Amino acid sequence: MINNNAHWPALFRGSKPVDISVVIPGSKSVTNRALILAAQADSPSVLRRPLVSRDSELMVAGLRALGILIEENTVLVNGVEELQWIVTPAPLQGGVKVDVGNAGTVMRFLPPLAALAQGDVAFDGDPRSYERPLGPVIKALEELGISIDHDGRYSLPMKVHGTGNIPGGDLTIDASASSQFLSALLLVAPSFDKGLIATHKGGALPSMPHIEMTVDMLRDFGAYVEVDSASQSWIVKAGKLHGKELVIEPDLSNAAPFLSLAMVCGGSVTIADWPSKTTQPGDQLRGILTSMGANVSMDEKGLTLTGTGKIHGIDIDLHDVGELTPSIAALAALADSPSHLRGIAHLRLHETDRLAALTREINLLGGNVVEEESALHITPAPLHGGVFHTYDDHRLATAGAVIGLMVPGIEVENIATTRKTLPDFPGLWSSLLT
Repeated sequence: MINNNAHWPALFRGSKPVDISVVIPGSKSVTNRALILAAQADSPSVLRRPLVSRDSELMVAGLRALGILIEENTVLVNGVEELQWIVTPAPLQGGVKVDVGNAGTVMRFLPPLAALAQGDVAFDGDPRSYERPLGPVIKALEELGISIDHDGRYSLPMKVHGTGNIPGGDLTIDASASSQFLSALLLVAPSFDKGLIATHKGGALPSMPHIEMTVDMLRDFGAYVEVDSASQSWIVKAGKLHGKELVIEPDLSNAAPFLSLAMVCGGSVTIADWPSKTTQPGDQLRGILTSMGANVSMDEKGLTLTGTGKIHGIDIDLHDVGELTPSIAALAALADSPSHLRGIAHLRLHETDRLAALTREINLLGGNVVEEESALHITPAPLHGGVFHTYDDHRLATAGAVIGLMVPGIEVENIATTRKTLPDFPGLWSSLLT
């Protein structure tokens, strides 16, 4: 058991090349979307290789509280043990309280589903969850006729008064702060009486790949979805979803620190089971890391990245793939030329203000990061050891581990926060480097 209050000594490796293969746990984004869809289906679903992490466990606990039956089973597949979750839909029940922790998908995806329950559903979470934006989801549900107690704060804690149905219809929403606002409504729209026509009005939508993921998965479960890109509208018709068997893809965003091993130290890293086609934002690592000096190839084993240990700076708009920013920033701090990471103002509203946190932590180690409202400008500088604070943000923790590969004396505060999306990051990281 990891002591949350202890500092984890990052594993220094220096310019000693690696030659490793790693299996990345399942995608949080796919797992939690699949759980929401399976809960609405007309028959059971089997989710194979789901992610077991704090975020997915919070989603499972929330669905179970609402009355959904989720059973765990382990089966042998080609001689290898495989975890499966069997999700059996049931009438949703109120009179319960749901803990969302600090999981964006849980705090945003579950309230629309809870509105379909009979009775009140209270939502609460970690202190940071009170600061994370939830207003667009609350306002959307209120416009659709759902009564919600939130004391005018439009944030957690809150109570949804479920009536067993949501009329649906036309809705305008500003999802410029998080694509999850839109996904939250689309995922439950097939269960609305009249379906949903959702139109985004506001600034540029962040993380479009996640919205595309939502649409693809809705269709996989049998929903009719029409996308009008010109008007930024999504039409979801009312109708039954159907249970299915689904293999959860590996979490490609979580592959970033592991691919960084070859970027920083040289050598090669193979990520097993990298999908040939996916909507995951992490798939863009292939092009990004190639631009930073790597060679990337794919074969039946998965994706292999080969690095020389020399990292080039990059000038890139990460608006659609913001979750990759901490890992890219860590590499940029170790590069041979400046980097400019742009279009990422929305990262200030994640588990922590990631732009401010990355600036502070890298600069405290001797780095040179200049922060703007929507960008980070990173000029490589000699770094030294010290404590890398995580602010309870899993991606800050893995960024600290990457920097520690090349900088001796790095200690990562609260490495246990990585359990949000990686069941045992310290153990896996250590097994690859020792």
